[in-house]
Amino acid sequence: MIPLLILLGLIIAVVGWVVGLYNGLVAVRNQVKEAWAQVDVQLKRRYDLIPNLMETVKGYMSHERETLEAVTKARAAVGGAGGDMDQRMAAESGLSGALGRLMMVSESYPDLKASTNFLALQEELTSTENKISFARQFYNEVVMRLNNKVQMFPSNIVAGMFNFTAEKYFELENEAEREAPKVDFS
Repeated sequence: MIPLLILLGLIIAVVGWVVGLYNGLVAVRNQVKEAWAQVDVQLKRRYDLIPNLMETVKGYMSHERETLEAVTKARAAVGGAGGDMDQRMAAESGLSGALGRLMMVSESYPDLKASTNFLALQEELTSTENKISFARQFYNEVVMRLNNKVQMFPSNIVAGMFNFTAEKYFELENEAEREAPKVDFS
């Protein structure tokens, strides 16, 4: 009778251990989804700011059509990316680059830089970009936590049994965005 109770206790302990690992994996997977949703909220906020920024800039930069069209195309690409995370990350990277070029070109227009509407939109965009950066950082931290659980022993055994997979990090697609901006006061 005692060996049977020991065996039963051992089975209960193993089942409890597997349940604990499984619940931990589910919790981290849900954190990854929530972190991506936070990134998505900030990206949507930036996406919604762009039409107002473009309308303000158009009046001052009528002959910078190429820059304006690049931002418009990049914004459309984000809208068309849908739910696929890889396409969305690539489209967002393109939009970031186009907005950066727009801000650089805007430096050549003193009247535009003095416009209170433009300054308010520029400040809002800067604030949003900072929030996007923090949300991406948090997303990558949670992805790392999930990937560690999926790949490290002993939780990798439970992850394999229940088809948990590693997630992709949110990385910059454009290598130029990794470089520090050059400041020239000449």
